[in-house]
Amino acid sequence: MKIGSYQLKSNVMLAPMAGITDKPFRQLCCQMGAGLAVSEMVSANPKVWNTEKSKLRMIHSSDAGIRSVQIAGSDPEEMAFAAQVNVKSGAQIIDINMGCPAKKVNKKLAGSALLKEPSQVEAIVKSVVEAVDVPVTLKIRTGWCENTRNGVEIAKIAEHNGIQSLAVHGRTRSDFYKGDAEYQTIKAIKQAIAIPVVANGDISSAKKAADVLDFTNADAIMIGRAAQGRPWIFREINHFLETGQLLDEPSMDEVRSILIGHVNELHQFYGDFMGVRIARKHVSWYMQTHEQGKQFRSSFNALESTSEQLDALSVYFDNLTR
Repeated sequence: MKIGSYQLKSNVMLAPMAGITDKPFRQLCCQMGAGLAVSEMVSANPKVWNTEKSKLRMIHSSDAGIRSVQIAGSDPEEMAFAAQVNVKSGAQIIDINMGCPAKKVNKKLAGSALLKEPSQVEAIVKSVVEAVDVPVTLKIRTGWCENTRNGVEIAKIAEHNGIQSLAVHGRTRSDFYKGDAEYQTIKAIKQAIAIPVVANGDISSAKKAADVLDFTNADAIMIGRAAQGRPWIFREINHFLETGQLLDEPSMDEVRSILIGHVNELHQFYGDFMGVRIARKHVSWYMQTHEQGKQFRSSFNALESTSEQLDALSVYFDNLTR
């Protein structure tokens, strides 16, 4: 699959997730086989750009792989300016967020709230596409609610105004993350437009990925929550799509190497104080399938230094292999 002039190495992508798809995680997922890893959402409001969180989210120049940066907002001019600033900071693709269901985002008529306003969708898309010389992509949900499932209408607006790839989460905003994702709307969108369509929502295994691609005829799939604590899911899906064979689970030695490497990168990227705190949630996800994981998470979350965290992880894995 191509986005503009960029050829993706695989058609399995990492979805943008606020507070999760930071630079260390994106780089790890690319190493594990993600063809594209989209950044955390960056607000289009310049007033928040001086916060430490925003500054870290706007570092793009040394990212691995193709650098896709997601922006969110409701004002076409602000969105255009945010796109330009992020391109100057190294973004190679700009992704527009019209899928976030969070109330604090929606109350500002941003994220998935924009699906209620097709005219505003068109104004934002047109403004951003005209503002930058890089490809612009869009991420949406199937609609605001079950009674206003207008994904096909929004998709046609996107295509008509220069969007070069469309990712669709198979839920409405009202669904949040409840119930099961539906793929019929994604299939209808793929039939209605010619630009690449990316299917997203509840894709948690290699077999499910193949089934969703087969049903929707989408050009690619996007993995979100299923990659938390399992970044090797990308190579598992790639392998299955290429060979039809399931890949073996990683060995405990490899999990150890991946996890400790990930925690090290978090410490280096965020510094001692924030790195320790952000590492806690990632370690918790890695441990979800471990029998001893719950007890370890409790003790790990009480640790306050980088050295304590790394030592604890080493001891944990040493004990597993005895």
